Amino acid sequence: MAKNKEKKLKRISRAGLARSVGGSVFNFLVLCVIAAFMVLPLLYVVSNAFKPLDEIFVYPPRLYVINPTIDNFTNLASLMSSSWIPFSRYIFNSVFITAVATFLQIIFASMAAYVLEKREFPGRKIFFKLVVTSLMFSTAVTAIPNYIIMNSLGIVNTYFALILPAAASSMGLYLMKQFMTTSIPNAVLEAARVDGANEFLIFWRIVMPLVKPAWLTLIIFAFQSIWATTGNGLIYSETMKPLNYALNQVVTGGISRTGSAAAVAFIMLLPPLTVFIISQSNILNTMASSGIKE
Repeated sequence: MAKNKEKKLKRISRAGLARSVGGSVFNFLVLCVIAAFMVLPLLYVVSNAFKPLDEIFVYPPRLYVINPTIDNFTNLASLMSSSWIPFSRYIFNSVFITAVATFLQIIFASMAAYVLEKREFPGRKIFFKLVVTSLMFSTAVTAIPNYIIMNSLGIVNTYFALILPAAASSMGLYLMKQFMTTSIPNAVLEAARVDGANEFLIFWRIVMPLVKPAWLTLIIFAFQSIWATTGNGLIYSETMKPLNYALNQVVTGGISRTGSAAAVAFIMLLPPLTVFIISQSNILNTMASSGIKE
């Protein structure tokens, strides 16, 4: 009896192990297929940037390039050199707007999230519900109200017309607040107050290091959204236009500029992709913690 029971347990354990291995293999294959579909557009953009025109227009489209060339980039450089605004000016505008707006969004979102999560005041829950509600509205819906506010402040046609709305992003506030809910024990803050630390010192020396994965994740999201802005409707001066605006003008030049448009897509892809590769591990930590409550 004992031997039969032992054999039965072994068969059950082997069957469970087989199902576990088979399930793991199946999950791996499914993830590989999903990953392939996600990578294909990226590979297509990269290969198109180095394709000659005859390969770009071939049908059906090919994912790979047979005769790689940099003619698309040289044509783009010649087009931008003919502009009466130096190409370096567009690069400076985009870098300045993106860097300042991203930095301010991290600071403002972190400070507001700390107050919402760790301080008690009347209307706190209502205010956070308004923040969550604002996430449902796209930028197209808020474009006109945003312009009215910027015009009332007198900052239309300045860098701050793009920086200020980005710095006040509700997405950043929501992300930081949810991460602070699970990552910062109240006991740690109380201990710091007992030791005589003021609120600014607590925020800067305790809170910010603890939420480092969250604000690194926020850098990725903020950089991606701000880098892609064209400034249309808020900036009229050509000397203050971002790089995306200038490159979009190349794309709208017609079918003769298809190669240059492929180079534009590749250039606009590089900075957000680089930032993502550097900080991508923090996204998983942040998203895994943002939905957990104590």
